[in-house]
This record gives sequence, C-alpha cells and structure tokens, in this order.
Amino acid sequence: MTCLSTTELASWNEAASEAMAHCHADDFPAKLLEAIDTLVPLESTLIILEDSRRAPELLYKRGIPPHNRERVIDRYFSRGYLLDPFCLAVDQGLAEGFYHLDDIAPDNFFNSEYYRVYYLEAGSVEDCYYILDLTPERRISISLYNGLTATPLTSTQRAILQTLDPMVRTLARYHWQNLDERVDTLPPPFAPSPGGGKLREAFLRFGEDRLTMREREICHLLLRGHSAKSSARELSISPETVRLHRKNLYAKFDIGSQSALFAIFLDWLDGWSIEG
Repeated sequence: MTCLSTTELASWNEAASEAMAHCHADDFPAKLLEAIDTLVPLESTLIILEDSRRAPELLYKRGIPPHNRERVIDRYFSRGYLLDPFCLAVDQGLAEGFYHLDDIAPDNFFNSEYYRVYYLEAGSVEDCYYILDLTPERRISISLYNGLTATPLTSTQRAILQTLDPMVRTLARYHWQNLDERVDTLPPPFAPSPGGGKLREAFLRFGEDRLTMREREICHLLLRGHSAKSSARELSISPETVRLHRKNLYAKFDIGSQSALFAIFLDWLDGWSIEG
C-alpha cells in the first residue's frame, strides 16, 4: 500500500481545489497537471480528444522537446495513431480508468518498429493514461510520461497515479463535459480533422492488392506489435499457421522483417493520403 504524508496530502488537496476552481477556464489543464505534480512530478503530457469518427485531436501538450514535436505531434496525429495500442484499445471500447502501456500493449509491442520510432526516438519509454467518456463516440485521454529524461515511472508513482484516478477523471469530465458543443468552433489544433475515418479505412485496405484476407489480418496484427502466438490467439489459429502466413506475406512484399514491413506501410500510407 502506498502511504502519503500529511504534507503531501495537503499539497494535493490545495492544488486539486485550485484546479476545480479553474474548471471551464483555459488554464484548467495546467492546473490539473500542477495538482498531479504535487505527488508525481511528470515531464510530458498530451491531452487528446479520441473520436471514433475521425483522427484524434490534440487538446493540450506540455513538456514536448522541440526536436521531438514533429514525431510526437505531426506524425502521430496525421497517421501514427493507427498503430498505437492505446488508440486501438479505445476504439475497441476500453473502459474508463487509469492504464499503463503494459496493460494494453500487445506482447511483442516493445520489440516493434513502431515502439522504436514513436516511443523511444521521441524520448518516451512508457505512457500512463487516464481515460474518461464524454459521449459514446468521444473520450478524453490524458497521457503522462517522462519525455525529457526517458525515465520510467516507479511502481510507487504508478500506484499513486492509480489512486488519483477517480478525482482526476471527475475534474476532467466536469471541465470537458460540453466539449462536444465547442470543439468544432475552436482554432487549430483543436478543430476536427475529418480524415481520421479515411485513414482507418486505409489501414484496413493495406495489402489488398497482393495479400489474401488472412495474410492481411496477420499483417495488421504484426504492424501493431503482436507476436505469432498473440496473433494466433486473436485469430483462433495455431502459431505455426501464423508463421506460415507471415512467411508468405513477407515473400509477396520481398522483405524479411517487421521493420521492413513497417517502412512499406508508411510509404504506402503517404501515397494513399496524397491520392485521397
């Protein structure tokens, strides 16, 4: 059990009260994070509007180094989210609550090319998330990580963040409860980008010109960081069958690795986006 001192609790209560007083104000996200910082100092934060009908929208950011902003902001929100395990879990109905990347990532995700490009090279070795529902289609996610030092959170810090979950979600829901009415009028980067549904469709169509339906299913799972065993569980087939299909799809693309498949997918998606 994680025990906090009376001084720590007093600091949290004061800062959380300050955040509550700033609900519906522009500086609420900063006030909310200041409250969390009293117990778990965090370097980097992304607050995102997740919408099943379009690409995710960035609502707030903090602590993103300038040299990482292209990868973290531009590349992720334009296409990278398609392979993100958290974004996929939200699409599939992830319940409200607090999650660590370990809780939702496929078994081979931390060895994947996606993890190397969008996490490690962006200064993040992990993410924690608060997720709360606004409507059946729209959710808010609060992503927390150390993007400046790339230092993993300790088990104690993660336990504290878990303990804060009910209050953080209550404050965030109260602040963003009318976002559905306001988001379409907000300036960039808040204005909705309508291409999200098309990009998801593009992901599902990747490889349709050369792969069988089963090969495409396995291709999609490999891109998202599933191993042969995990893919087999997802598709209710044997790992040996997955490996055979993987060998065939690699041969059809004339490649020999998951990283090469990832590069081909990104090139294809760029071309698809231009044509679209």
